[in-house]
Amino acid sequence: MPYEPGADWQYDVPTTGSTHLPPDAGYGRALTNQGYGFEVAVADLIDNSIDAEADKIVVHFLRDADRILTLLIIDNGKGMDDAGLDAAMTVGRRRDYGKGALGMYGTGLKAASLSHASSLTVVSRTKRSRAAGRRVTAEGIEDSFRCDTVDPRYAQDLVDRYDGVIEWQGTVVRWDGVRAFETVARGQSDQFLSKAISRLETHLGLYLHRYLQRGLQLDIAVWDVSSGERGLGEEVDHIAVEALDPFGYKVPGKPGYPREFTAPVEGLGDLCLTAHIWPAKSKQAGFRQIGSLTERQGFYFYRNDRLVQAGGWNGWRNPEGHHVLARVAVDLPSRENNVLSLDVKKENVTVTPAFTDGLDKAVDSTGHTFRGYLLDAENAYRDGSRRNEIVRKPVTSPGKGLDPRVKRVIKEELPEKPGEEPISFTWGVLPPNQFFDLDRERSAIILNKTYREDFNDGRRGGANDAPVTKTLLYLLLEDCFGLGRWERSRQDRLDYWNTILLASVDAQRTRRAQQLS
Repeated sequence: MPYEPGADWQYDVPTTGSTHLPPDAGYGRALTNQGYGFEVAVADLIDNSIDAEADKIVVHFLRDADRILTLLIIDNGKGMDDAGLDAAMTVGRRRDYGKGALGMYGTGLKAASLSHASSLTVVSRTKRSRAAGRRVTAEGIEDSFRCDTVDPRYAQDLVDRYDGVIEWQGTVVRWDGVRAFETVARGQSDQFLSKAISRLETHLGLYLHRYLQRGLQLDIAVWDVSSGERGLGEEVDHIAVEALDPFGYKVPGKPGYPREFTAPVEGLGDLCLTAHIWPAKSKQAGFRQIGSLTERQGFYFYRNDRLVQAGGWNGWRNPEGHHVLARVAVDLPSRENNVLSLDVKKENVTVTPAFTDGLDKAVDSTGHTFRGYLLDAENAYRDGSRRNEIVRKPVTSPGKGLDPRVKRVIKEELPEKPGEEPISFTWGVLPPNQFFDLDRERSAIILNKTYREDFNDGRRGGANDAPVTKTLLYLLLEDCFGLGRWERSRQDRLDYWNTILLASVDAQRTRRAQQLS
C-alpha cells in the first residue's frame, strides 16, 4: 500500500515493490542443527512411511563387527518415482498434506536426517516405476543445494536386499556418517546399540501406540555384515516394537474414570479432554517405563492419532508429586487455529492463554469440574500411598537375546538393580556335557548351539528365539551375576542343573523323533 505521510499510525507497513530471495547455501547449516533427538528424528521418518500407507516398517542398524556403519528405515508404502523423489529431497518445497497426514511442514526428512547424518539417501520404487534414488549431503546443500542421482543398479540391489519388506513397492531411507555412531569406542558397540535400541523402542512404542494397536508392524533389527555364512552377513538382534499405551491400565485408580470434560476455548470452540487416573503404584509398562512419573503427568496431545506431547501441564500448573496419576488425552483439532500449535519436531504443543482459561471453565456432563478431577487424582495417590506393599528383591535386568515382551513383563514385576550390566543370551560352542555356561565378566548366559534346533522346532530361530528356555534360565541364574567371591556351592548347583537340563534335551529329541517318524 502507498505511504501516506502525516498519518498518526500506519496499521500496515507501506511497501514499494518486492523481489524473490532464494535461500543461501548457508541455510544448510541451520537445517542440520534443528535440535532433533535421535529417537525423535527416527520417528519423524516413520511418520513419512505411515503417510505412504506402509503397514510394515523396519529400522535397521548395520554394523561391521565392532563398528556401527549406518542406519536404514525400510517400508512397504506406496513408494516414489523420480519426480516424487526430487520433490521429497527439495529443501523448503511446499506440498499438500491430506487431512489425516502426519507430515506438516515438508522439512522433516531432510532436517531430521541431516541433524544426525552427513549423508541422506532415499531409494524407492512404485508398482509402476523402477527403483530410483537420490542422495543429499551436508556438503551438497552448501554447494547450492546439490542433489545426487543414485545409480539405478544400486537402487535395485538395495530394494532387492529387503524383498522381505518391499514386495512390489516401498522405500529405503539410509543414513551414512551418523555422528553418534562415529563416537562409539572400540569394544563398546554392543553396549551402545543395546541402550540406543531400548530408548528407540520406548519412544516409538509410546508415540505411535495407537498405530501399533491397530496393526502397524514396526521392527528394529541389527545386521552384522561381517558375519554369517558365505559372507552374506547375519542378523544379530531383532525386536518387534510393542505399543506402550500411556492410558493402558486395567482398572482405573478411581471409580468413574475416565471422564470427558468439555473446555470452552475462545477462538477454538469446545475442546474435549479425556481425563484418566492411573491406579497407585501400578507396575505396568505404560505407566512406569515411559520416563519420569513427574514429567509424564498432564496432557497427552494427539494429532491424527500420533502422540505429539507426552505429559506436561503447558503452563496451567506446575507438576507435583501427588498428581503423578493424572493424565489427560487431548486430540488436536484438524482445522488450523491460533490457540494450539505444534513445533516442527512434533514434540511439544504451544498453547495461548485462551487454552488455560478454558481449563478453568471445563466441566463434564454431570457438572464435575476439571479442577475437581485433579483433587480426585490427588486423593487416589494419597490413598495408594497408605497401603502396605510387599517389597520385591531387585534383579539384574535381562538384555539382548530375550524376547522384548518378556523383558517388559520382568521390568513391570521386579525392581532393577542400578548400575548392573544387563544379562544377555547367546548361542555358542560348548562341550557336549554342558547345556549352558556363564560368562560373568561379560554378563552373558551362553547356551550350547548344538541343541538350538531342539528348542526351535528344528529351525535355527532368530536372535530372540527359545523364549521359554531363556526365561527359565534367567530366573534360575540371575543371582549368579554381580557377585564377588564365587562359592563352590554355586558351581555345584550349576553342574547339576546342567546335568538335569541335558536329560530334558534328550527327552525333547526323543519326542521330536517319534513325532516325525
